[in-house]
Amino acid sequence: MTFIMKGLSAEDQRDCILEPLSLPECPGGISTVEGSPSVPCLFCEEYSPVSEQNQLLKHMIIEHKLVIADVKLIADFRRYALYWKKRFTEQPITDFCCVIRTNSEALPEDQDNYFLLCDALPEDRTLRENLQQQKLREVLEQQHQERYDADFCGICMFCDKEFTGNRSVLLNHMANEHAFNVGLPDNIVNCKEFLDLLQKKLDSLQCLYCEKIFRDKNTLKDHMRKKQHRRINAKNREYDRFYIINYLEFGKSWEEVQSEDDRELLHSQEEDWSDWEEHPVCAVCLFCEKQAETTKKLYIHMEEAHGFGLLKIKSEYGLNFYQQVKLVNFIRRKVHQCLCYNCLEKFQSKKELVRHMEETKHITLLPARSMWDQPQYYFPTYENDTLLCTLSDSEDELTAGKQNEDVPVISEDVSNIEALKQDIKAAYQNIYLPKAV
Repeated sequence: MTFIMKGLSAEDQRDCILEPLSLPECPGGISTVEGSPSVPCLFCEEYSPVSEQNQLLKHMIIEHKLVIADVKLIADFRRYALYWKKRFTEQPITDFCCVIRTNSEALPEDQDNYFLLCDALPEDRTLRENLQQQKLREVLEQQHQERYDADFCGICMFCDKEFTGNRSVLLNHMANEHAFNVGLPDNIVNCKEFLDLLQKKLDSLQCLYCEKIFRDKNTLKDHMRKKQHRRINAKNREYDRFYIINYLEFGKSWEEVQSEDDRELLHSQEEDWSDWEEHPVCAVCLFCEKQAETTKKLYIHMEEAHGFGLLKIKSEYGLNFYQQVKLVNFIRRKVHQCLCYNCLEKFQSKKELVRHMEETKHITLLPARSMWDQPQYYFPTYENDTLLCTLSDSEDELTAGKQNEDVPVISEDVSNIEALKQDIKAAYQNIYLPKAV
């Protein structure tokens, strides 16, 4: 492997040589062990804290011309460094490392030799595997302790409610009550440190998913709720050390492990899908507490019990997907407010409202389109409104006749209306799917 840099002074070459070699990213999952929390240089008396590992790597590249491959996949870099520091005092570095000659076409005095330490060397690979197994044992022991720990105490990041006992109580509360799911409790390790990190980000007004900074707490809360950003960014390597999956296989990230699992599942599936059973929908009626396991049954119930035919309205008014979304959210909001959406009369309870709307036939008389066909009704009245996931542009369910041409949806910002349409439709169709972490 040869790097060639022509026409540069010795000082310029010293600065530029870091570019083609590329410093490694900060690894996830590295923690200190017993003794000093510092990592030693493999050649001199230089030390760096574990948290500043990249500075030490930079030092070894510049001062000692040593490059360590795939540092982020080394389970315990401190132990790794201590091992090789001892070995380099016993034998020449060329017995272990590949030599990378740079500026090979330059004069001999301007040429440099760099040394690459990687797991192509059997001794290095064995060391990395042993460190991985040792780290896995430590992590599993820590996870076992946390799993059965009954003295956990934590505060919900969204409602400030305090929870004591097992960590799963708090994690399940945030998942069920606030739609914030970081995965199964049993898949998490160092849970307290994990939650403290997330709380610190929220305290600094940072969105946990897109990681943007906001001007105040209320703006951040509205953003995370409306954009469905109540989840962590799985691409952020800062979270890797808190998930057991990242410690399971040597030399692989969680994405590679998960990708292999998906491929194995795909290859093992048979072509016969006749035994596939659709998961129940459990959608709720727009006007009462009735639930149905299919949209067909729910539409029949609303028409027979309340005289409201959603599919008929959809066909007569030529509603496309986005207008159906806005209409459902509009009706949900008015019924929640106990307000008749036709005459705007206010009632004390939902039952009184529905009785009034059925008797006056107001339930089937939609108000002017300008009242409900507004951008504000893109956002769900209820975050767990499964009915929104079943809406479509097709006329397959319980309906006959030809649908009118799509009525264009005019948003407040029409600079990129097609992108806006796709984003909103994707959000509603995926809002209730489990988020991979």
